[in-house]
Amino acid sequence: MAENTTSGRTPVDFWFDPSCPWAWMTSRWVREVEKLRDIEVRWHLMSLAVLNEDKLDELPDEYREWLEKHAWGPVRVVIAAQEEHGAQVLGDLYTAIGTRVHNRGEGPTKEAVAGALKEVGLPASLLDHWDDTPYEAALRASHKEGIEKVGQEVGTPVIAVPGPDGEEVAFFGPVVTPAPKGEAAARLWDGTLLVAATPGFYEIKRTRTQDPIFD
Repeated sequence: MAENTTSGRTPVDFWFDPSCPWAWMTSRWVREVEKLRDIEVRWHLMSLAVLNEDKLDELPDEYREWLEKHAWGPVRVVIAAQEEHGAQVLGDLYTAIGTRVHNRGEGPTKEAVAGALKEVGLPASLLDHWDDTPYEAALRASHKEGIEKVGQEVGTPVIAVPGPDGEEVAFFGPVVTPAPKGEAAARLWDGTLLVAATPGFYEIKRTRTQDPIFD
């Protein structure tokens, strides 16, 4: 991972699955931080379907059914968009998909993704990848790059940034709802980097008592 972006701002590499509501919340927080700190987000794809494909028998029936029915299509379309139109399309496409899937409650449907493609000016033919794609190797490589930074016991999102001594600092999350705005977003960013960059630091956690709040 390069230390700087072409803009000279500090790169923040963000791995997401477009169907994950918690990744969406974190992404909106990072977008807010981008206005307040000297960072530039670079988007990458990971996949809950790939993450869980070897442990489907261990999952609750409802979640396993959701993964099988809804988790593959969106990531296949998004990886096809990346491979055919460049990684620079991912940020706007993710925003368009996430707004429909999460904020508008349309769910990770083919219709929601179709609307997002139209909004950002990408061809509807990308939907041909919904059930199968020749870019699966690229999807798995992107997923592997992100998840190997933090380990297999977490999910999406994964964030990686240059640390204070130049080394890479990577972490899962943070999981937060609603997405903080303004100075609250900046404070959470500063604090997250502080703890994540601390040698030997691994986890802060408490039971979630709220569903994602989309605003």
